[in-house]
Amino acid sequence: MGIPDLSASVFAMKYAILVDVGYLYAAAGEVLFGARERREYRVAADELIQALQKQAAERLPGELLRVYWYDAAHDRVPTVDQRVIAALPMVKVRLGNLNKQGQQKGVDAQIRSDLDALARHSAVTDAVLIAGDEDLVSAVEAAQAYGVRIHLWGVEPSYGSNQAERLVWEADFVEVLSADLLRPFVRQANPLPTSPSQPSTPTPAQVFAGRPAAATTTRAARTPSPAGSALSKLGPNRDAVEEVGEHVAQKWILTRGRDNVRDLLPGPILPTVIDTELLIEAEKELGHSLRPYPEARVWLRDGFWNRVYREFDLAERKSAK
Repeated sequence: MGIPDLSASVFAMKYAILVDVGYLYAAAGEVLFGARERREYRVAADELIQALQKQAAERLPGELLRVYWYDAAHDRVPTVDQRVIAALPMVKVRLGNLNKQGQQKGVDAQIRSDLDALARHSAVTDAVLIAGDEDLVSAVEAAQAYGVRIHLWGVEPSYGSNQAERLVWEADFVEVLSADLLRPFVRQANPLPTSPSQPSTPTPAQVFAGRPAAATTTRAARTPSPAGSALSKLGPNRDAVEEVGEHVAQKWILTRGRDNVRDLLPGPILPTVIDTELLIEAEKELGHSLRPYPEARVWLRDGFWNRVYREFDLAERKSAK
């Protein structure tokens, strides 16, 4: 009998990272800022996902299959942030429902279903689970019965424990994500004031007001050249395009929620995925393509930001400067 090729078996090893975003964000907000609600902080999710991938690559043999990102949204309509995350390579967003009380529904069921399918079909040999709910114990036990090793990662608690004791018992390996590891990717938000008696609380308008020179320069840089103006006579009308941009912004505020659109502030740069989506929706409204007209895409963004600035009382502050 020959010596088995161990390098081939290591190469065949694969792992998945399953993240309960509600747990990860809440635990990070608690340990870093003592925050109780997600609106109190902002997370650079794309950078955080890269950090988790790097952490796993340093600790697990084999290769990453993909990251499963379990979050929730009202009526399962993805937010701006969730749409950006869904476009990342090797990341699959799974959405549960977020009810009127801000409670996640259906997230644990999706984690259990995916973990069972990955184990049953031998898609992975190891699974990193970032979660804390005891409801996941049965899924962990089932995956282990198929031979999958469970690596349970938890966020450093501010005190006591933030993971169910039985879940910790059942895991094959347990690791703590330190506050220092998470700190670069989580920052406190600048909430809108709840009443006029709180002038010391910075608002998005105040944040933007501190950047008048950048806003003016950007606007000037967008002025079409004579060649661009001549081309525009053969293409779309500027007022019509800006109006469509405002219409799309209004639609997003209504369907995706004011808080989610506020995440785009202070602008004026849009994430590539969101900018492309804005273009697609505008072309549907206009009934023709804007892609041959670069200046029209600038007008579209101008209209979009005009409506967003008005929504958050930024337009008046900017013009007053």
